[in-house]
Amino acid sequence: MEVARVVSAKNVNSSLCEVSLRGPFCRNEHVERERSLAIAHLIRSNVFIPVGHDRGPYRLHLALHGDELGFQIATEKRTIVINDHISLIPMRGFLKHFVLSCENYYDSMPRASIASLAKIDVARCALRDEGAELLKRRLADKLIVDSDTARQLFTLVYVLFMRNAPTHAVGFRMKTAAGESSFH
Repeated sequence: MEVARVVSAKNVNSSLCEVSLRGPFCRNEHVERERSLAIAHLIRSNVFIPVGHDRGPYRLHLALHGDELGFQIATEKRTIVINDHISLIPMRGFLKHFVLSCENYYDSMPRASIASLAKIDVARCALRDEGAELLKRRLADKLIVDSDTARQLFTLVYVLFMRNAPTHAVGFRMKTAAGESSFH
């Protein structure tokens, strides 16, 4: 489990002081880069308010449990505020398309023109935005987040899915023993 912390507790633009993910590290450098950037953005600036609580900063711990996203939110002093989960089944389609768009983007990097990569990235960002809004709605009764925070959280859900792909990813593209891509 890796942990990212705010360097300065005086960061008034952030109500998160720590973000951690449970699960194995991914061998894909692109996925781990997405993780690193999402956590850095979350730590730097976010709107993150557990419903019924208004005092931060908070520690956020995310994990996948089958088709559910488990999340634990605790105060800076480690008092648990929320320990809950949501089903990710309604988001499966967005995640599948987002995984494919990310694979397409990264596979195209060595050979595509800048204009082609920009088009692929625009589509990828649009899918991330849609997935983020769906995640925001799914969390609405537990957590108040803005669109930017939801976008980073969606990215972390993607990272968790990719990290758990060999045992979890139903309907996601994976490399077979022969090195080919397949859909399950």
